[in-house]
Amino acid sequence: MDGESELYFELNTGAKIPSVGLGTWKAPPGVVGEAVVAAVKAGYRHIDCARVYDNEKEIGAALKVLFSTGVVRRNEIWVTSKLWCSDHAPEDVSRALSKSLEDLQLDYIDLYLIHWPFRTKPGSRGWDPDVMAPLCLSETWTAMEGLYASGQARAIGVSNFSTKKLQDLLMYAKVPPAVVQVECHPVWQQTALHNLCKSTGVHLSAYSPLGSPGSWIKGEILKEPLLLEIAEKLNKSPAQVALRWGIQSGHSVLPKSVHESRIKENFSLFDWFIPQELFSKISAITQQRLLRGDFAVHKSCSPYKNLEELWDGEI
Repeated sequence: MDGESELYFELNTGAKIPSVGLGTWKAPPGVVGEAVVAAVKAGYRHIDCARVYDNEKEIGAALKVLFSTGVVRRNEIWVTSKLWCSDHAPEDVSRALSKSLEDLQLDYIDLYLIHWPFRTKPGSRGWDPDVMAPLCLSETWTAMEGLYASGQARAIGVSNFSTKKLQDLLMYAKVPPAVVQVECHPVWQQTALHNLCKSTGVHLSAYSPLGSPGSWIKGEILKEPLLLEIAEKLNKSPAQVALRWGIQSGHSVLPKSVHESRIKENFSLFDWFIPQELFSKISAITQQRLLRGDFAVHKSCSPYKNLEELWDGEI
């Protein structure tokens, strides 16, 4: 692949998703707007949002400034948002997207994802057992298909689905998901899910591609000895090697930062590559899921009694 063609991946809708997006989870109000502006000026064309991150209003204000000052046009930017667990009832799905669109000051979303295969009571926050509700994923997906048909969502997909849950969805979906967004990095490579995606035309997009350093997910993947060794050989940072691994593996990556220097570094991925002999070594790294999802598990109130059930054994 040449650097130019690697800037995008083509989805099963025909749309092209930018291969690097700015993650905005844990990007607090007061700094996330500046991070979005810095990222777009550095070349990013993909902003990954979610209603539950509580920062879509500020991102919307930043996008408005970028559009009105001519830095970028709306059709040049890819914006993703996500349906929260409390909005899974079919009648709430359209309303939830409308709220995100209002906050983001957009007429349509490029990609709308079911955030988790998990449902909570309408209007609730958090994961307390008393707000957990029975799943209705097929009904929720039918409502998502309605958003796709209306053009409000140009593509639809899911997040935090195991290989089995994605397989199940593909069985009943009239409109197949375009994207599955999951934790993916050299320490959690998602090989089975990757294989399913390649065979079914679903695009894998990686959140926490650097292991979420500095968050409550205690990921130390940037200290992984093999990544340090490859980074030194190629004169790159371990973060750049982790991100470049993702793109060469065939998936988009969503690094999160609010620091301009790191935002730029995380995008400097297209004029070099990891040679095959080094790339193939990465598959030997010991695997560990970092975001385990214990909060979605409960003996009596959750559809998932344990982590095995939540991830269908992929833990």
